[in-house]
Amino acid sequence: MGEVIPFKKVFLDYQTQTKKKEYRGSSKQCKNCPLALQCLGKTAKEKKFSVTYYREQYERNKTRIHSNKGKYMKRKRQSTVEPVFGTLTQFMGLRKINTIGIQQASKVMILSAIAYNLKKYLKFSKNLSKSIAKIKTPSYKSLYVELGAYYISFKEL
Repeated sequence: MGEVIPFKKVFLDYQTQTKKKEYRGSSKQCKNCPLALQCLGKTAKEKKFSVTYYREQYERNKTRIHSNKGKYMKRKRQSTVEPVFGTLTQFMGLRKINTIGIQQASKVMILSAIAYNLKKYLKFSKNLSKSIAKIKTPSYKSLYVELGAYYISFKEL
C-alpha cells in the first residue's frame, strides 16, 4: 500500500488514435497490498492503466476554468461570441462549411462574419435614422408659430 505504479511507455491508442501514457505495476508490488483484491480483481496479477498524454494540460485548464477569472471569461463569451454563432448556424445557413482546407473554411467564416455585421449595421442605421428624424421633426405647435411669423412678415411687405 502506498507504492507508486511506475510509468512504462507512451503509445498511440489504436481505437481513438490519441497519445497515451501507460503505467504498469508488477505482481511483486501488489503481492502484499491490502487493496489488491479491490484494485486487481480475482484473476489479474498486475495493475495496468493508461491516461491521456496531455493530462497535465487538462488539469491546468480545469483549474483555470474554475477560477474567478475563468468564470468571468465564460460569462463574457456566452454573452458576446456564442449568440453570433447561434445566429449564423440557425438563421444564416452556416450549419456546414462545404470547402476543403482550413484556409477556405476561414474565408467562409470571415464572409459570414461580414454578412452578420452588415446586417446588424443596416438594422442599427435604420433605427438611428428614425430616431434622428423624430428629433428634427418639429411639433405642430412650433410649426404653426413659425408659419405665423412668416405670414406676419410677408404681410408687412
